[in-house]
Amino acid sequence: MTTTAPLPVSAPTLPDQEELIRRLLSDTPLLKDTPDHLLQVVNVLESYGIVLDAYSKNLVDQGQKQLLNPFPVFRFFHEGFNLKRLWDHLLGDRINFEYAEYCQKAMFWHGTGGLDAYLDSDAFREACDRIIAAKTRRDPLLAFTNSLYRGFAPESIRSLTTIYCLGLFWRVMSDLFVDLARRYRIGEVACVNDVVHHIRDGLVAAAGSPITYKVTVAGEEFWVLPPEAGLTFLVDVAVPYVEAVFFRGMPFLGTVSYNAQARQISPDISDFKYGALYADPIPSMGAGIPPSLCMQDMYRHLPEELSSWYDHHGRAQVDVHVQICISFQKSMFCVTNGAIAGTMPHPLDTQDPEQQAANRAYAEAWSGRLMGCQRVALL
Repeated sequence: MTTTAPLPVSAPTLPDQEELIRRLLSDTPLLKDTPDHLLQVVNVLESYGIVLDAYSKNLVDQGQKQLLNPFPVFRFFHEGFNLKRLWDHLLGDRINFEYAEYCQKAMFWHGTGGLDAYLDSDAFREACDRIIAAKTRRDPLLAFTNSLYRGFAPESIRSLTTIYCLGLFWRVMSDLFVDLARRYRIGEVACVNDVVHHIRDGLVAAAGSPITYKVTVAGEEFWVLPPEAGLTFLVDVAVPYVEAVFFRGMPFLGTVSYNAQARQISPDISDFKYGALYADPIPSMGAGIPPSLCMQDMYRHLPEELSSWYDHHGRAQVDVHVQICISFQKSMFCVTNGAIAGTMPHPLDTQDPEQQAANRAYAEAWSGRLMGCQRVALL
């Protein structure tokens, strides 16, 4: 009896730059449109939306209550402080707001977009001076510290402003993701492209929403980000967030050497490639790895449909955090896809040659950056 040798199976080819450009310009999702991808993306974004609801409420609360607080030890208790919450906090039975702070620090450190430009303006410095003057009248510790280190208090206000703005951004994204799951359940979202369109339309609808910030000191209100600053949701907060968290990110302690002689980290932070779209999906669940904290938060709020799907993929619940990380990365490609589509210079169906050329140049710029990402996640 003779047997036929099995035909060799070639590895799937990663999409090249021309293919990415084609997908962006033809309204084809970056992520392959399959039922499994749809199930993963919608459900993981639903769990993420629930987590973002808590992140948003906490960051907005910090912006309202933690102004120039040198010891914000209770900043994670936005729902109120009691002994049970403290005990749960100490046991780790809680949302890990440290991941939210990691994202804020990434935005603050990389400092891109209109928000960061305004934080360097004379108008913002004058607002800081007024707030510090009012605060120091009742706070001798701040007055003493400010006399020694003139840049400390303004920098603290800059950081808190970023915290507050990130909270506003996540408020929109949380509602967007939870509504996506609702539409999926009733059949309005039936493919990956519907997911991208939902995100695109939500971002466009919120694009012009003003970003403002006001604080109260000793009963007197002060504008930190006044309406006349002209800051808006999409250009000044959402796009800088994508740049800082999806693309650049920050190298995690213990995974690369910070020794300058080792040269494992670029001296130019604009070259950083540690964001969510570049990351290897290997959450260690060890202390100090922020995405592991986010995966744990999503695991606690995982929809039953996705949890059951994980039971029959990978190593079932044994590596569920890794599976969540893979699904989450796929979903972030959809969010990036929606952001690119929502900020395309001209409609994709334009017949004007100049507008078509502008769209292609825009798609080329984005696809060039996506080439270095985890394109295997798109297959």
